[in-house]
Amino acid sequence: MEISIKSGNADKQQTQCLVLLTGAEGTQKTFSSVDKAAEGLFTSLIERGDLKQAAGQTLLVPVVNGLKAERVLLVALGKEKPKATDAERIFAAIAKTLNSARISDAIVAFDDLDVADRDSSWSVRQLACAIANGSYRFDEHKSKRKDDKPEVSLEKVTLLQSGRKALDVHKQAAAEGTAIAAGMALARDLGNQPGNICTPLHLTEQAKKLAHGVRKLTVKALDEKEMEKLGMHSFLSVSRGSTQEGQLIEMNYKGGKATDNPIVLLGKGITFDTGGISLKPGAGMDEMKFDMCGAASVFGAMKSIVELQLPINVIGLVAAAENMPAGNASKPGDIVTSMSGQTIEILNTDAEGRLVLCDALTYAERYKPKAVVDIATLTGACIMALGHHISALISNNDELADDLLAAGNVSGDKAWRLPMDEQYQKQLDTNFADMANIGGRPAGTITAGCFLSRYAKEFDWAHLDIAGTAWKSGGEKGATGRPVPLLVQYVLSQTNS
Repeated sequence: MEISIKSGNADKQQTQCLVLLTGAEGTQKTFSSVDKAAEGLFTSLIERGDLKQAAGQTLLVPVVNGLKAERVLLVALGKEKPKATDAERIFAAIAKTLNSARISDAIVAFDDLDVADRDSSWSVRQLACAIANGSYRFDEHKSKRKDDKPEVSLEKVTLLQSGRKALDVHKQAAAEGTAIAAGMALARDLGNQPGNICTPLHLTEQAKKLAHGVRKLTVKALDEKEMEKLGMHSFLSVSRGSTQEGQLIEMNYKGGKATDNPIVLLGKGITFDTGGISLKPGAGMDEMKFDMCGAASVFGAMKSIVELQLPINVIGLVAAAENMPAGNASKPGDIVTSMSGQTIEILNTDAEGRLVLCDALTYAERYKPKAVVDIATLTGACIMALGHHISALISNNDELADDLLAAGNVSGDKAWRLPMDEQYQKQLDTNFADMANIGGRPAGTITAGCFLSRYAKEFDWAHLDIAGTAWKSGGEKGATGRPVPLLVQYVLSQTNS
């Protein structure tokens, strides 16, 4: 989809659909001019009660005399100045309506949008991202009959402002929003692919595809023989039971100075998780194809970073493996030695994500990173704690944690910090190794973070548990593309620091 921005008078625009915002007191200039050209039609519709004055309510009005637009979409801002959460609802409503209205082009007049505690650039970026993200479809594996009628799809959206003030700033904001949406789309595509297609080697191929023709991005992948030489026995204990070979994928983006230490984004890439010998229940196991959504978000963030050509060094690491039961698979009670030399008693083979991530964290030391952020669908306990709305954050550095929390608040892709006190570390004690890979049912998300922290002592580190936010179940089943917006906003903030 093409999203652009320009200046002009809303009442003079020729388009299949003009989006007009209305309702918030003191933000009616554009609405008033268009309403006047339409001889007061929209005011009469609102006064009649056809459009409820609640943020995100919409009314599609066909064939309006006095305007060149074929249709007008009225969108309510609410009776008071909208807050950021209201704005997100408004943007989602615009995206949903435009993408279901069987039109190919639209113009959104955004002058009347004034969001509390946010500037106009934020509104433009979030609006562009919402519209592009709203057009996402995953129908790659659906057969198409000859008599299927092609659906009209939204191809072009123009964001319209009345004057030229801040036009260049708004163009950059729109570009950022579009790039974030493109990253989310890639993350969703990878997450939605079935496990028989999206294997560790498939992810390596996708990394090479992402780097094709991009001078600043290079890719390499370690196979199991190379990982064996490095002593990554914790990682290999997970991939051992599968016929699909594990991969440690490195996407190295060099947008900054050669002497700048990179940010490392590390994603858990369990392309299918049966639980191994600690087999999961059969019901809902198909959703374990989403267990690589941490890796998918790293791919998505790297795509956004490449599209924006950000002046910063970022390394995307993906620990990709398939967790399967087999005669040679790890058993509960097995002890393995990680790349760091620390030993692990595997009490549950379904706590496998931390076993691949810990070796990848040790591997990341070689980059002398400015910071490492790992992203993983790590624990069901995270869903019990935070539901499906907010991701969990654990960190060994307050400044890094604050930066990520701020990125979540700006992007609307929020996280919540959990503690990591010494009492929780003790839950990982075992009689037979340096640590166990689980700490029991209490505080499961925190003890998983404690486990990873033992491999992140050489750098500033944060862990995002996205088990509750990476995908949806039920009628809306599918990957969400989160936390790509948070990650990209974090990287953007570091380019300005």
